[in-house]
Amino acid sequence: MKFVIVTLMPEMYAAIESTGVIGRALGEGIASLTTINPRNFTEDRHATVDDRPYGGGPGMVMKAEPMLKAIADAKREFGADVPVVHLSPRGRPLEQSEVTRWARDFKAMILVASRYEGLDQRAIDLAVDFEVNVGDFVVSGGDLPAMMAIDAVIRQLPGALGDDSSKNDESFIDGLLEYPQYTRPEQLGEAKVPKVLLSGNHQQIDEWRKKQALLTTKARRPDLLVRRGLSPKEVEIVEAYEREARQQTED
Repeated sequence: MKFVIVTLMPEMYAAIESTGVIGRALGEGIASLTTINPRNFTEDRHATVDDRPYGGGPGMVMKAEPMLKAIADAKREFGADVPVVHLSPRGRPLEQSEVTRWARDFKAMILVASRYEGLDQRAIDLAVDFEVNVGDFVVSGGDLPAMMAIDAVIRQLPGALGDDSSKNDESFIDGLLEYPQYTRPEQLGEAKVPKVLLSGNHQQIDEWRKKQALLTTKARRPDLLVRRGLSPKEVEIVEAYEREARQQTED
Protein backbone atom coordinates (compact mmCIF):
# COMPACT_ATOMS: atom_id res chain seq x y z
CA MET A 1 0.00 0.00 0.00
CA LYS A 2 1.34 3.41 -1.00
CA PHE A 3 0.28 6.41 1.07
CA VAL A 4 0.74 9.94 -0.24
CA ILE A 5 -0.01 12.70 2.28
CA VAL A 6 -0.60 16.23 1.08
CA THR A 7 0.41 18.25 4.12
CA LEU A 8 1.90 21.52 5.29
CA MET A 9 3.64 19.62 8.10
CA PRO A 10 5.66 16.81 6.47
CA GLU A 11 8.07 16.77 9.40
CA MET A 12 5.34 15.36 11.65
CA TYR A 13 5.43 12.01 9.85
CA ALA A 14 8.97 11.29 11.00
CA ALA A 15 7.37 10.28 14.30
CA ILE A 16 5.78 7.19 12.74
CA GLU A 17 8.18 6.31 9.95
CA SER A 18 10.64 4.40 12.13
CA THR A 19 8.58 3.16 15.07
CA GLY A 20 6.04 0.46 15.84
CA VAL A 21 3.87 -1.35 13.33
CA ILE A 22 4.10 1.46 10.76
CA GLY A 23 7.88 1.70 10.93
CA ARG A 24 8.28 -2.07 10.54
CA ALA A 25 5.83 -2.20 7.62
CA LEU A 26 7.63 0.65 5.88
CA GLY A 27 11.02 -0.93 6.51
CA GLU A 28 9.88 -4.27 5.08
CA GLY A 29 8.26 -2.72 2.02
CA ILE A 30 4.73 -3.72 2.99
CA ALA A 31 3.75 -0.05 2.75
CA SER A 32 5.33 3.22 1.68
CA LEU A 33 4.76 6.80 2.78
CA THR A 34 5.40 9.95 0.74
CA THR A 35 4.59 13.54 1.69
CA ILE A 36 3.85 16.41 -0.69
CA ASN A 37 3.83 19.99 0.58
CA PRO A 38 1.38 22.34 -1.16
CA ARG A 39 3.73 25.21 -0.35
CA ASN A 40 5.88 23.90 -3.19
CA PHE A 41 3.08 24.67 -5.62
CA THR A 42 2.59 28.36 -4.92
CA GLU A 43 3.45 30.93 -7.56
CA ASP A 44 6.68 31.90 -5.81
CA ARG A 45 8.34 31.30 -2.47
CA HIS A 46 6.67 34.37 -0.98
CA ALA A 47 3.15 33.29 -1.94
CA THR A 48 0.85 32.00 0.79
CA VAL A 49 -1.23 28.83 0.97
CA ASP A 50 -4.03 30.43 2.97
CA ASP A 51 -6.16 33.57 3.00
CA ARG A 52 -9.05 35.18 4.84
CA PRO A 53 -12.46 33.55 4.28
CA TYR A 54 -14.97 35.24 2.02
CA GLY A 55 -17.94 36.43 4.07
CA GLY A 56 -15.77 37.19 7.06
CA GLY A 57 -15.07 35.14 10.15
CA PRO A 58 -12.07 34.09 12.22
CA GLY A 59 -9.02 32.24 11.03
CA MET A 60 -7.66 31.47 7.60
CA VAL A 61 -8.73 29.06 4.86
CA MET A 62 -6.34 26.98 2.78
CA LYS A 63 -6.37 28.13 -0.85
CA ALA A 64 -7.59 25.80 -3.58
CA GLU A 65 -4.87 26.30 -6.19
CA PRO A 66 -1.80 24.97 -4.30
CA MET A 67 -3.78 22.02 -2.98
CA LEU A 68 -5.16 21.11 -6.40
CA LYS A 69 -1.67 21.29 -7.91
CA ALA A 70 -0.26 19.11 -5.10
CA ILE A 71 -2.97 16.49 -5.60
CA ALA A 72 -2.44 16.55 -9.37
CA ASP A 73 1.28 16.00 -8.81
CA ALA A 74 0.54 13.01 -6.57
CA LYS A 75 -1.75 11.53 -9.21
CA ARG A 76 0.87 11.94 -11.93
CA GLU A 77 3.22 9.82 -9.87
CA PHE A 78 0.84 7.27 -8.35
CA GLY A 79 -2.01 7.07 -10.87
CA ALA A 80 -5.01 9.09 -11.96
CA ASP A 81 -7.46 6.66 -10.33
CA VAL A 82 -5.90 6.79 -6.85
CA PRO A 83 -8.62 7.77 -4.33
CA VAL A 84 -8.26 11.13 -2.60
CA VAL A 85 -9.38 11.28 1.03
CA HIS A 86 -9.77 14.52 2.98
CA LEU A 87 -9.43 14.23 6.76
CA SER A 88 -12.13 16.58 8.07
CA PRO A 89 -14.51 16.91 11.04
CA ARG A 90 -17.28 17.15 8.45
CA GLY A 91 -16.49 13.72 7.03
CA ARG A 92 -18.24 10.48 7.75
CA PRO A 93 -16.88 8.46 10.68
CA LEU A 94 -13.94 6.26 9.76
CA GLU A 95 -14.93 2.81 10.99
CA GLN A 96 -13.22 -0.56 11.00
CA SER A 97 -15.23 -1.84 8.04
CA GLU A 98 -14.06 1.11 5.95
CA VAL A 99 -10.44 0.63 7.01
CA THR A 100 -10.65 -3.03 6.02
CA ARG A 101 -12.13 -2.08 2.65
CA TRP A 102 -9.30 0.37 1.97
CA ALA A 103 -6.67 -2.25 2.76
CA ARG A 104 -8.42 -4.77 0.53
CA ASP A 105 -9.39 -2.61 -2.45
CA PHE A 106 -6.70 0.05 -2.82
CA LYS A 107 -3.03 -0.18 -3.76
CA ALA A 108 -2.41 3.52 -3.13
CA MET A 109 -4.21 6.41 -1.43
CA ILE A 110 -3.81 10.19 -1.32
CA LEU A 111 -4.62 11.63 2.10
CA VAL A 112 -5.24 15.38 2.28
CA ALA A 113 -4.41 16.87 5.68
CA SER A 114 -5.73 20.43 5.70
CA ARG A 115 -5.24 22.93 8.51
CA TYR A 116 -6.47 26.31 9.81
CA GLU A 117 -10.22 26.77 9.24
CA GLY A 118 -10.23 24.12 6.55
CA LEU A 119 -9.87 23.88 2.80
CA ASP A 120 -11.54 25.96 0.07
CA GLN A 121 -14.65 23.97 -0.83
CA ARG A 122 -13.81 24.16 -4.53
CA ALA A 123 -10.72 22.04 -4.00
CA ILE A 124 -12.86 19.46 -2.20
CA ASP A 125 -15.49 19.47 -4.94
CA LEU A 126 -12.94 19.16 -7.73
CA ALA A 127 -10.41 16.70 -6.34
CA VAL A 128 -11.60 14.86 -3.21
CA ASP A 129 -13.40 11.51 -3.50
CA PHE A 130 -14.60 11.33 0.09
CA GLU A 131 -14.11 12.92 3.50
CA VAL A 132 -13.69 11.06 6.79
CA ASN A 133 -13.25 11.97 10.43
CA VAL A 134 -11.70 9.97 13.27
CA GLY A 135 -14.02 11.20 16.02
CA ASP A 136 -16.47 13.88 17.01
CA PHE A 137 -13.84 16.37 18.12
CA VAL A 138 -11.67 19.02 16.49
CA VAL A 139 -7.86 19.02 16.33
CA SER A 140 -5.47 21.55 14.82
CA GLY A 141 -5.18 19.82 11.47
CA GLY A 142 -5.61 16.62 9.51
CA ASP A 143 -2.15 15.22 10.14
CA LEU A 144 -2.83 13.33 13.35
CA PRO A 145 -6.06 11.87 11.90
CA ALA A 146 -4.11 10.92 8.77
CA MET A 147 -1.55 9.07 10.90
CA MET A 148 -4.34 7.26 12.70
CA ALA A 149 -5.90 6.22 9.40
CA ILE A 150 -2.54 5.04 8.06
CA ASP A 151 -1.89 2.99 11.20
CA ALA A 152 -5.35 1.42 11.03
CA VAL A 153 -4.98 0.46 7.37
CA ILE A 154 -1.45 -0.89 7.69
CA ARG A 155 -2.57 -3.20 10.49
CA GLN A 156 -4.87 -4.88 7.97
CA LEU A 157 -2.13 -5.55 5.41
CA PRO A 158 -0.75 -9.10 5.21
CA GLY A 159 2.52 -9.41 7.09
CA ALA A 160 2.24 -6.08 8.91
CA LEU A 161 1.58 -7.70 12.28
CA GLY A 162 3.78 -10.34 13.86
CA ASP A 163 0.75 -12.63 14.00
CA ASP A 164 -1.86 -11.85 11.34
CA SER A 165 -4.55 -13.59 13.39
CA SER A 166 -4.17 -10.97 16.15
CA LYS A 167 -6.02 -8.38 14.06
CA ASN A 168 -9.13 -10.57 14.31
CA ASP A 169 -9.26 -10.22 18.12
CA GLU A 170 -9.34 -6.43 18.37
CA SER A 171 -12.06 -3.91 19.13
CA PHE A 172 -14.68 -3.34 16.40
CA ILE A 173 -14.02 -6.68 14.75
CA ASP A 174 -17.45 -8.32 14.47
CA GLY A 175 -18.92 -5.03 15.67
CA LEU A 176 -17.84 -5.50 19.31
CA LEU A 177 -15.30 -3.98 21.67
CA GLU A 178 -12.43 -6.22 22.67
CA TYR A 179 -12.69 -8.45 25.74
CA PRO A 180 -10.53 -7.65 28.84
CA GLN A 181 -6.91 -8.78 28.70
CA TYR A 182 -4.69 -9.99 31.57
CA THR A 183 -1.04 -10.99 32.04
CA ARG A 184 1.29 -11.98 34.91
CA PRO A 185 1.20 -11.92 37.88
CA GLU A 186 -1.91 -14.00 38.53
CA GLN A 187 -2.76 -11.89 41.58
CA LEU A 188 -2.22 -8.17 42.04
CA GLY A 189 -3.20 -7.20 45.56
CA GLU A 190 -6.76 -8.47 45.91
CA ALA A 191 -7.34 -8.52 42.15
CA LYS A 192 -7.00 -11.91 40.49
CA VAL A 193 -6.96 -13.09 36.90
CA PRO A 194 -10.29 -14.81 36.04
CA LYS A 195 -9.95 -18.54 36.69
CA VAL A 196 -11.20 -19.51 33.24
CA LEU A 197 -8.12 -17.91 31.65
CA LEU A 198 -5.88 -20.19 33.74
CA SER A 199 -7.87 -23.34 32.98
CA GLY A 200 -6.24 -24.27 29.69
CA ASN A 201 -9.70 -25.07 28.32
CA HIS A 202 -9.66 -23.16 25.05
CA GLN A 203 -13.35 -23.64 24.33
CA GLN A 204 -14.32 -22.16 27.70
CA ILE A 205 -11.82 -19.34 27.25
CA ASP A 206 -13.22 -18.54 23.81
CA GLU A 207 -16.79 -18.50 25.18
CA TRP A 208 -15.75 -16.27 28.09
CA ARG A 209 -14.03 -13.82 25.77
CA LYS A 210 -17.03 -13.61 23.45
CA LYS A 211 -19.32 -13.00 26.42
CA GLN A 212 -17.05 -10.33 27.87
CA ALA A 213 -16.75 -8.59 24.50
CA LEU A 214 -20.53 -8.53 24.23
CA LEU A 215 -21.10 -7.23 27.77
CA THR A 216 -18.33 -4.63 27.49
CA THR A 217 -19.90 -3.33 24.30
CA LYS A 218 -23.34 -3.30 25.89
CA ALA A 219 -22.06 -1.26 28.83
CA ARG A 220 -19.82 1.18 26.95
CA ARG A 221 -21.01 1.38 23.34
CA PRO A 222 -24.63 0.19 23.11
CA ASP A 223 -24.91 2.09 19.83
CA LEU A 224 -22.65 -0.52 18.24
CA LEU A 225 -25.07 -3.27 19.21
CA VAL A 226 -28.01 -1.33 17.81
CA ARG A 227 -26.30 -1.21 14.42
CA ARG A 228 -24.90 -4.74 14.59
CA GLY A 229 -27.88 -6.57 16.05
CA LEU A 230 -27.83 -9.54 18.43
CA SER A 231 -28.22 -13.24 17.86
CA PRO A 232 -30.79 -15.10 20.02
CA LYS A 233 -27.93 -16.51 22.13
CA GLU A 234 -26.47 -13.03 22.63
CA VAL A 235 -29.88 -11.70 23.67
CA GLU A 236 -30.01 -14.41 26.34
CA ILE A 237 -26.55 -13.45 27.62
CA VAL A 238 -27.43 -9.74 27.84
CA GLU A 239 -30.80 -10.38 29.50
CA ALA A 240 -29.23 -12.72 32.06
CA TYR A 241 -26.57 -10.12 32.85
CA GLU A 242 -29.21 -7.39 33.26
CA ARG A 243 -31.31 -9.61 35.56
CA GLU A 244 -28.26 -10.31 37.70
CA ALA A 245 -27.41 -6.60 37.85
CA ARG A 246 -30.97 -5.72 38.92
CA GLN A 247 -30.90 -8.45 41.58
CA GLN A 248 -27.64 -7.11 43.02
CA THR A 249 -29.12 -3.60 43.15
CA GLU A 250 -32.22 -4.83 44.96
CA ASP A 251 -30.15 -6.79 47.47
